[in-house]
Amino acid sequence: MTDPLGQSQVIPYLQGLSAAGNQVWLISFEKPDRFQNGQNEISTLLKTSGIHWIPQMYTAKPPVISTIRDIRSMRNAAYACILKNGIEVLHCRSYISALVGQSAKKRFGTRFIFDMRGFWADERVDGGIWKLSNPLFRTIYKYFKKKEKQFLLEADQTISLTHNAANEIHSWDGFQHIPITVIPCCADLSLYSRAADNQIQKLKSELGIHSNVFVLSYLGSLGTWYMLPEMMRLFKVLLSSKPDAVFLFITADRPEIVYEEARIQQVPIEQCVVQKAKRNEVPLFASLGDASVFFIRPLYSKKASSPTKMGELMALGMPLICNAGVGDVEEILLDGGNGLILKSMDSQACEIALKQLDSVLKADPEKNKIVARKYYSLDEGVKRYLSVYQKLKGYS
Repeated sequence: MTDPLGQSQVIPYLQGLSAAGNQVWLISFEKPDRFQNGQNEISTLLKTSGIHWIPQMYTAKPPVISTIRDIRSMRNAAYACILKNGIEVLHCRSYISALVGQSAKKRFGTRFIFDMRGFWADERVDGGIWKLSNPLFRTIYKYFKKKEKQFLLEADQTISLTHNAANEIHSWDGFQHIPITVIPCCADLSLYSRAADNQIQKLKSELGIHSNVFVLSYLGSLGTWYMLPEMMRLFKVLLSSKPDAVFLFITADRPEIVYEEARIQQVPIEQCVVQKAKRNEVPLFASLGDASVFFIRPLYSKKASSPTKMGELMALGMPLICNAGVGDVEEILLDGGNGLILKSMDSQACEIALKQLDSVLKADPEKNKIVARKYYSLDEGVKRYLSVYQKLKGYS
């Protein structure tokens, strides 16, 4: 919970569920350095929200063995919590915790929610973390693909981030009637409102961006899934019609990653700006953009991907430039939203798409705000989780 992901995609939901009258015990695995720096703040936040926190230490080395050790610690903590507090439902986020949820259901009769998040084993392969040429990783992959089907069949309810992934699962033989609730990566939309013009101009001045130039923005990390070469290629094509444009990267990644790609693609480095932003600063920095781009590798595992940035940017009214083949991105943007979807990301496809950019920029920003409220509202996400909890507790 001391990681940014825990603070954006776990704690807000649990606060809503706790406020609705559910007693919540949270077992999380924390990186030691982050835990040391953030323990007091997170502990106070959770305690104030009525959430009982049982932090454990995450270990990364040696590979595989450390994971087995962490699973044992998780199981022991979960079993002790069940016996002491009479836990009725185990809500398991992703596959490792689902191992414990599955075993606890068999041992104690607790209800088991498989909040799968994505096709985790396939993500490990698609991301190059598990190379199937290695016999050990091939064995681990097969093990978790087998467990995936067991989780889906034995869970009392499964949570998917996308309809695309839910449809994929329901297409499997024998899985047509698996109970799946779709809850995308939501955001507290009240935090995402466009900054005032004077704030925007002040920040542009501080970053060395001229007040009237077009700004294409990118928000988030640049690793594994995100297609920096293709996004830089889009910007290069954009420069042919908007030669003074600036590409603003709001990221904690090293600026050299961006500059090196700019050199490769012969994009002027001085027109690429890389800036870190704290979580509470993101709406201000993102407000500098006239449009925002994100291209995600359209791999099998990305059927289940729900980019958190999409809801945040749409809540600002920001026009989006995205690629097809990722989760529900295309369907959501086309459901009354404002932006461009690229089926291909070569230079010719970028050129064709960008011919429509001026009409996109003239559209009412309220269009994307409405779509954000429909799909990505934290309040709506909490309501969907509550409906799952109520079903499992036999209310309706």
